[in-house]
Amino acid sequence: MSLPKRTVINLLITANNASDKVNELLKPFDISSEQFNVLRILRGQRGVAANMCTIQERMIAKMSNTTRLVEKLLKKGLVNRNICPQNRRKVEITITPKGLDLLKEIDPLILSFEEDFVSGLGKDELETLNQYLEKLQRN
Repeated sequence: MSLPKRTVINLLITANNASDKVNELLKPFDISSEQFNVLRILRGQRGVAANMCTIQERMIAKMSNTTRLVEKLLKKGLVNRNICPQNRRKVEITITPKGLDLLKEIDPLILSFEEDFVSGLGKDELETLNQYLEKLQRN
């Protein structure tokens, strides 16, 4: 097997393992990793509404159907959707207090998972790995 092929396969397997474990953590909270990603994006807005384009640009999985994800979060009371008064075609999304509370509950579990997942690597190795991954992301 060529080194590039081995590298890509290892990246895909590792990403899939991480994704599976995050989904397991989120299952009891009845949200998907994509919905979790939307909530974290909105929390990062610090109270400023985000439009659908902003959310889509910041998604980890760029192919996610942002409109569908926001609809599901609306039904759960985790986000609010408002029509922009200046431009009725523009939709503004904000996270609700219920959404923030849910993230506060999930955050320690995700942090623990992240630390455990990379526990076999030292700080310098993690720094180097991140530099390489960020370099690959620019390709």
